[in-house]
Amino acid sequence: MTKVNMKVNIAGVELKNPVMTASGTFGSGREYGEYVDLNQLGAVVVKGVANEPWKGNPSPRIAETYGGMLNSVGLQNPGVDEFIEKDIPFLRQYNTKIIVNIAGRTIEDYCEVVKKLGDADVDLLELNISCPNVKAGGVCFGTDPFMVEEVTKAVKKVAKQPLIVKLTPNVTDIVPIAKAAVAGGADGISLINTLLGMAIDIHKRKPILANVMGGFSGPAIKPVALRMVYQVANAVDVPIIGMGGIMTGEDAVEFILAGASGVAVGTANFINPRATIDVIEGIQGYMEQYSIKDLKEIRGSL
Repeated sequence: MTKVNMKVNIAGVELKNPVMTASGTFGSGREYGEYVDLNQLGAVVVKGVANEPWKGNPSPRIAETYGGMLNSVGLQNPGVDEFIEKDIPFLRQYNTKIIVNIAGRTIEDYCEVVKKLGDADVDLLELNISCPNVKAGGVCFGTDPFMVEEVTKAVKKVAKQPLIVKLTPNVTDIVPIAKAAVAGGADGISLINTLLGMAIDIHKRKPILANVMGGFSGPAIKPVALRMVYQVANAVDVPIIGMGGIMTGEDAVEFILAGASGVAVGTANFINPRATIDVIEGIQGYMEQYSIKDLKEIRGSL
């Protein structure tokens, strides 16, 4: 029986361990049910939900690249009403926290989703102002400190659950963006979303993705993500959920050392459906190896 304490507190919500899924890589948990015991996860961060059903972008929407993958799914989702009706009851069968990623094209869109979730049985909200694959909303909000503060403030005003704001790395300086989110009332920050990238089929002489450009994720972006988590952890006083290329427990420990309270596993789920469990066990093994009883002992200790 392990004696290490892996519990973490994210904006007032206690998780049994810091490991969660990254939005858009795990559906609403149902898709991974035969591979992963959801009871073991600290939280499930569901795929982004919008006020109305979204069809997403045209295919092809996924491309493999060196060290990662590109996607331009475009936040395809069935809408918040279906999510509340079907996905929350499914997830509530398990002893894990539910974090809902919120998608929108306008501030009003975001607020409508949050209002509908007000009485729903979810633990935290993650405001997605960072998706590079939608033409309005998404990264359009996330690159402008003024807009980050405005949208955060508007959503926070109607939110009944703690609000995490997910940031894009596609900016010159992440610190003013993070500070703007906190100024708007964010209870936490998650970062990073994908980097804007593209891939080309040299035989067809065309971009591989129908949307030309997409979000780049996977091991190759980990150094960028770590750098931004470190910068933001030293600039704001709210919990941070770190993500970007986490494949192993050792990767997750790096994010915690850089200042993250929680970590999210994304692209690794497509390679190894049990990646989240491997990451939990990897963190636990590290703690036991170095006699670390509580993650507080090492968080942000660089």
